[in-house]
Amino acid sequence: MRVSANVSAPIAKKIEKKLSIHNDIRVDNYFWLNQREDQEVLNYLNAENDYTNSVLKHTEGFQKALFEEMKSRVKEDDQSVPYKLNGYWYITRYEVGKDYPIYTRKKDNLEAEEEILFDCNQMAKGHSYFKLGGISISPDNTLVSYSIDTVSRRQYTLYIKNLVTNEVFEDKIENTTGSSTWANDNKTLFYSKKDEVTLRSDKIYKHKLGQNSIDDTVVFHEEDDTFNTFVYKTKSKKYLVIGSSSTQTTEYRFLDANTPDGEFKIFQERERNLEYSIAHYQNNFYIITNKDEATNFKLQKVEESNTDKANWEDVIPHRKDVLLEDIEIFKDYLIVNERENGLNQLRIISWDGNEDYYLDFESETYTADIGNNPDFDSNYLRYSFNSLTTPSSVIDYDLKTKTKTVKKEQQVLDANFKKENYISHRVWATARDGVNVPMSIVYKKGTKLDGNSPLLQYAYGSYGATIDPYFSSIRLSLLDRGFIYVIAHIRGSEYLGRPWYEDGKLKSKLNTFTDFIDCSKFLIENKYTSSQHLYAMGGSAGGLLMGAIINMNPELYNGVIAAVPFVDVVTTMLDDSIPLTTGEYDEWGNPNEEDYYNYMKSYSPYDNVVPKEYPNMLVTTGLHDSQVQYWEPAKWVAKLRDCKLDKNILLLKTDMDAGHGGASGRFEALKEVALEYVFLFELEGINK
Repeated sequence: MRVSANVSAPIAKKIEKKLSIHNDIRVDNYFWLNQREDQEVLNYLNAENDYTNSVLKHTEGFQKALFEEMKSRVKEDDQSVPYKLNGYWYITRYEVGKDYPIYTRKKDNLEAEEEILFDCNQMAKGHSYFKLGGISISPDNTLVSYSIDTVSRRQYTLYIKNLVTNEVFEDKIENTTGSSTWANDNKTLFYSKKDEVTLRSDKIYKHKLGQNSIDDTVVFHEEDDTFNTFVYKTKSKKYLVIGSSSTQTTEYRFLDANTPDGEFKIFQERERNLEYSIAHYQNNFYIITNKDEATNFKLQKVEESNTDKANWEDVIPHRKDVLLEDIEIFKDYLIVNERENGLNQLRIISWDGNEDYYLDFESETYTADIGNNPDFDSNYLRYSFNSLTTPSSVIDYDLKTKTKTVKKEQQVLDANFKKENYISHRVWATARDGVNVPMSIVYKKGTKLDGNSPLLQYAYGSYGATIDPYFSSIRLSLLDRGFIYVIAHIRGSEYLGRPWYEDGKLKSKLNTFTDFIDCSKFLIENKYTSSQHLYAMGGSAGGLLMGAIINMNPELYNGVIAAVPFVDVVTTMLDDSIPLTTGEYDEWGNPNEEDYYNYMKSYSPYDNVVPKEYPNMLVTTGLHDSQVQYWEPAKWVAKLRDCKLDKNILLLKTDMDAGHGGASGRFEALKEVALEYVFLFELEGINK
């Protein structure tokens, strides 16, 4: 794909800005692009959008066809599997031709009359972006708190609605995280608010029905700017819990939910690098923690009367080869979500000690997750299962009879789709330091593994976030056109346990990038593809990954898609007024310290752009992004345009209405995917 000679890329003006720290000076010629309200900045972003549209104008028909193709596979009049909570069955459903969900419930049984809680299609009218946040039903089922974001900056306005009269109370609470929880008195609501500049959730408030929100009481203020705070109620409904967390340290406070005007009590004071989370059962709290160097976490318990960590006792000891990820508590059973050798495992333990076993998953690479199980008294465990070739299923497992019932299997509305027509497996590449890095691979039967097939390699690799091998009906549009799709489970995730994460952060961050590159080399050497047909994709911190690999080994890739990429690492991490920066120090390091500054500067994509040849690139962002500010990709593209020595295509697409998550409509987001896929297909000469 080459750009027509009569289509000129925008050239951003240069205004020299010297940034100095630790006796080091960096020159940023595009610093001026961080003025969101400046018309000249908006003009530049619009010019880049116009350029992208011009370059890809001849593909508009293909984009539309791809959109319709992907949309056609999705059941439009779909609905969730009902779940029961406090006497009501809750269902989320969609209607044909509508972009947003409808939230409903039925009393006592599924044959009862439907009660519509929220029709987001009506609520979204007049908004280019709409997101309904956390829904919280009062214990007596008569009230609901909910939140709305119409900007895509994750600053939600909180409302309360009477479910008997459908009246929405006049009072509204702005700049919240979107979540809230009721005390057991049905009139006291706890919620978290954000700092208006940094967007850090720093305060927990208490609101009384009928009270003006300006009179709400601050019950907790998290003053450490590296921590966020949140509030919830235990599944047992006995306690309200306030949590504070940073990347490596947590602290909790709890209060009897029947006495919301009481004082919260500290569960265990924060200690640097002590992580724990709590769940309540009978007279005990159950604690997932890394206490005493339990790197992969262990399960402990303590009596609710004295929760200091000196009293914590082992329930499931630490195991160095098994990561303990989560638990689910029922009246008769404890469910443990573990990960061993990269694969999810669900462990069933009866409280009476008579049973302890694992559910069986017969697959080489798959994803299994605990589902929505709000009913403490239930004998059914709801979980989900899928793989790269198997559509997602929601399954109810009867803990008493040990039988499974598939409540729903994702429908793929494509007469040609048969899961046996696709192949998935796992391979291991050897990284340059000798560590084996796993990859999950899927392709259609008949795809040649001779080095000439196009391959899209995806990864994230930060914050311990694990990208499990999952099914996607959208991805079929790639696979059916001969693409191989690969998820590289690189260091920085927790795919192989917590040490896998620790070895891909702070001053080991380079492992994330070199793992991805070494996986790419493995795929080329083993004839899955070649550098002429290899493509890389990542978003957010995965966009940082994209920026690093094209600086380090641009020759390996024919094309790269970087979505909302975090690429101006040093400047962002030095600016503690930017949303979320201070909470990131445990992930990337604090560049106010010279050694971290130097290490960060060594890989920061923006700082390492130099005159050389780069791959074809599509970069996307959102003007209102709260996670990665739009100016990072904008500055990066401007600098790449100025420095690159090739004639490869470089496109920047800014959604002027959306933020980090992209478009809000159910199908609107498919248009973004269609653009990305067409970019890849154009480079491969695929036009239908």
